[in-house]
Amino acid sequence: MAISVLDVRDTFVAPHVSVPARATVAAAEAAPRRLPLTVVSAGLIGVLEAVGLLAVALTGLDGVLTSPWRPAGWIVAGGLVLLAGWIVLCAGSGAALIDGAGRKLLLGVAYAEMALVAMLLVLATALPIPTPGDLPVPLLGLLALTVPVGKLLLAGAPSARAFVAQGPRTRVRRADPVQTHRLLATVTLGVIGLSLAAVAVLAPVPTSAPNDVASVFTQP
Repeated sequence: MAISVLDVRDTFVAPHVSVPARATVAAAEAAPRRLPLTVVSAGLIGVLEAVGLLAVALTGLDGVLTSPWRPAGWIVAGGLVLLAGWIVLCAGSGAALIDGAGRKLLLGVAYAEMALVAMLLVLATALPIPTPGDLPVPLLGLLALTVPVGKLLLAGAPSARAFVAQGPRTRVRRADPVQTHRLLATVTLGVIGLSLAAVAVLAPVPTSAPNDVASVFTQP
């Protein structure tokens, strides 16, 4: 039996329970996650490998097309398609690991690269294939294996596994810079337009004379 007003209040009213504010929980969920060094290193290796493959393809394509032992057209096209896929997979796997989406793609690309290096080593030992810089075939194979093995070791580190297990990183919504700085964007666009107009007015294209030598731009 209640003997006071406080006892009656405690009898019919549920006890007060403190609940943390939603803002605190939301702020904790939106807190940025730190990228482990292993994840950053493995992702950068994948992206830099893609850039290197693209540079090698652009510099070596001219030599392949102008070579007297030029392969058939379908072989060149197939090689370019495979090389383009390899470049995309290298860059995409590195970006996916940094984003926290997963490491399976990077591991798969690394295993495929190791198999490719092993196959090329077998062909280099069986056939007289010239090596760059006259390097021994075993040394060249070890140098080529450093990239996929490095990606496997970095992506298989405990810190990288724990980072990927947390799932993809949350996207922080930011305001549109054009909407925030509308005046600055308008002024910049106007300055660019005025600069192009000044170049067109102050430096007109010279007209060709009748006796000018024919070139790519002027025809007789």
